[in-house]
Amino acid sequence: MSARGMLSLVGNAVGGLIGWSESVPPAEPEVLRALFTDLGVRVGPDEAELTEAVRYFQTRAGLPVDGEAGPRTVHLLARYAAEAREINLIQAA
Repeated sequence: MSARGMLSLVGNAVGGLIGWSESVPPAEPEVLRALFTDLGVRVGPDEAELTEAVRYFQTRAGLPVDGEAGPRTVHLLARYAAEAREINLIQAA
């Protein structure tokens, strides 16, 4: 199992323990870019751009800023992206 896969597994386990009802998506670059796209943020293919986007998100969300997409960061990013998708659906109706 890859390190990212292990982090995702641990994140889901921790999330279940602290009451996150939805599973945390994997911290894969493609998944993170898709979540940022849902928030209206375009992140290029460069790893440095993705790290900077994660740092900016962590700052805005009040998380410790380390540029790493750990379970807490990914959970909040996924939650905010889902809310953004819902708002876009409402506005489109």
